This record gives sequence, C-alpha cells and structure tokens, in this order.
Amino acid sequence: MSSDLRDKKSKGVLYSFKYALEGILHGVISERNLKIHTVIAVIVILFGFLFKISSTEWMFIVIAIGGVYSLELMNTAIERIVDHVSPQYHPLAKQAKDVAAGAVLIYACMSVIIGCIIFIPKIL
Repeated sequence: MSSDLRDKKSKGVLYSFKYALEGILHGVISERNLKIHTVIAVIVILFGFLFKISSTEWMFIVIAIGGVYSLELMNTAIERIVDHVSPQYHPLAKQAKDVAAGAVLIYACMSVIIGCIIFIPKIL
C-alpha cells in the first residue's frame, strides 16, 4: 500500500471520529430529549459511585445509557432525513418518525427497569 493511500485512509478514520463527535455534540446541544438523558445519566452514574455498584451492575448501566443515547441519536437522524425528504405532512413520514421514537421509548423504559433492579434494593 502506498504512503499516500495510507495517509488518506488514516485521515479518513480521524475525520470519521471527528464527524461522529460533532454529531453527538450537536445532538446533546440541540435535542431536548438528549439533554434530559444526559442529566439522568449523570445522576445514575453518581448513584453508581455513591452505592458502590458492582462491575456487573456497571456493565448494565453502561449498556442502558449507551443504548438510550444511540437510539436517541438515530431517532434524531431519522427525523432530520424525513423532514428533509418530506417537508409537508405525509402519513408515512409521521409513521417513520413515530416508530423511531417508539424504539427510544421502549429502550428508555427498559433502562429505567434496569436502574430500578439495581438501585431500589440499595436504597431500601
């Protein structure tokens, strides 16, 4: 592989991370629900340290937080692309946005259940 090709590929990877981080930052700054998820995630992490949860419990917390963030970012991407492609109301556009929001809701509810399973016994 030539040096130029390696440089372009490594630069591409660096730019991929840069763009991904820009997307996350944009989501957290511009999306109300991501702001809410961030506040809740910080509280849960603080509770994790306060109650000295186990490594296994941390694993579930990290998966729950990461999953909610990932799905919320995907939901935002779907909303943006649907709004771009279909600026006027269309029932299929509404369905696409509603289904994506539903996926976030299901995962967020699962995350709350995980949090309750981990923290309620420690609080009581």
